[in-house]
Amino acid sequence: MEKRAQLYEGKAKKVFATDDPELLIVSYKDDATAFNGLKKGTIVGKGVINNKMSNLLMQRLEKAGVPTHYVKELSDRETLVKKVSIVPLEVIVRNIAAGSFSKRYGVEEGVVFDSPTIEFSYKNDELGDPLLDEYHALALHLATPEEIEIIKKYSFAVNEQLKVFWRECGVTLVDFKLEFGRLSDGTVVLADEISPDTCRLWDSKTGEKLDKDRFRRDLGGVEDAYAEVMKRLTAHI
Repeated sequence: MEKRAQLYEGKAKKVFATDDPELLIVSYKDDATAFNGLKKGTIVGKGVINNKMSNLLMQRLEKAGVPTHYVKELSDRETLVKKVSIVPLEVIVRNIAAGSFSKRYGVEEGVVFDSPTIEFSYKNDELGDPLLDEYHALALHLATPEEIEIIKKYSFAVNEQLKVFWRECGVTLVDFKLEFGRLSDGTVVLADEISPDTCRLWDSKTGEKLDKDRFRRDLGGVEDAYAEVMKRLTAHI
């Protein structure tokens, strides 16, 4: 597979064309941002961990019936993926109150929900990724009613799979963000990544944060937390 021109560079990844118009190469960076890019830094080794973790989890989800953009891991930092047009909805599934949910609704962090919640935000940096509901998504032509139902179905399926898996690793899945994309034939698949950048992961016994919140909140030990999550994942995959 021949790597060609860089098509895009985001906060955490670069995307390159290949000699196949339906395939791209994603390259993971160590750059870290928070609060819509207002806070910037570097988490050494993050790109390698996020690449490998995303690939392992996406392969697991594929086996469970959730289609993804994953094709093949090329190196520690690079993965071959199917080309998608991203649906401009960020999907957040929550099992436990934390982060912006706790702040927005005045709920103490750590309150366990009776059933998971799902929320959408408009994937638009200039607008600050505002929250929206299904009716807003339809009004803005971000997705069709059928696509929204598929996205919700897959998101809850991902939650059920990952909750069980992380529990086996001694980790509680608090919440996570997903992104979906359309293949050239219109099929909706899971895209982007699943990593400590996009998930809140707490140690099941101690409640210690093992994710990007350590960077957001200046808790220290960020690299160690990412490495610990990766160690537990590879021991149970």
